[in-house]
Amino acid sequence: MTSITGFIAAVPTANRDAFIRHAALAAEAFLDHGLSAAVEGWGEDVPPGKVTSFPQSVLAEPEESIVFSFYSWPDKATMDKGFQAAMSDPRVDPEKNPMPFDGKRVIWGNFEPVLELGAQQPGGFFDGYVIAIPRDAREAFASFARNCDPIFMEHGAVWCVETWETDLPEGELTDFRRAVAAKPDEAVVFSWVQWPDRAARDAGNARIFEDPRFGEFECPFDMTRMIYGGFAPVVQAPAPA
Repeated sequence: MTSITGFIAAVPTANRDAFIRHAALAAEAFLDHGLSAAVEGWGEDVPPGKVTSFPQSVLAEPEESIVFSFYSWPDKATMDKGFQAAMSDPRVDPEKNPMPFDGKRVIWGNFEPVLELGAQQPGGFFDGYVIAIPRDAREAFASFARNCDPIFMEHGAVWCVETWETDLPEGELTDFRRAVAAKPDEAVVFSWVQWPDRAARDAGNARIFEDPRFGEFECPFDMTRMIYGGFAPVVQAPAPA
């Protein structure tokens, strides 16, 4: 089964170009060690939130932007082997490819797909989501996604992916569980929706919020703790066909 590694980071906005160079070089290295694809998204519409939010999740400062990223691997064995091999690759070595951000506040974890509709397109615009959900509600969540995600596609989305946690390391400062104030009996969902561009995303989301069908489905998670935002892809490796 495909394995997904998800990341959230706070990057000084002034370091945008340096981040793109850093991320592109690192992705190139991981591709050589078995990675299927990488997407790095730069935050362009990331609300502050009242209970939880992307900025709060990585202790972002006012002059920092949020990065939402994911690596796709063919399977867990390839992922484990690839990460180990990449650690000795100079393109991943922080001394040779310095991180233009605070690595101590990066959130990362591993996930497995629950649902995928459509396929990645070049460019576009992404909505990213992280959700806390009861561990025993996985099938309820899958059913909810099977009902809701096709509506996103009807309103213009080109790719919807829902993933469920498999391994979430506990961080010293930040981590996925703290990002959504997850309770001991809750798992974390990491998801994204790709749109052709930001205009299509804004128009599509406006139509979705007015779609009466959403009121027909019981939501199996606490929406007040869901974190979300809009991101422009700055690295897509390899470039999608």
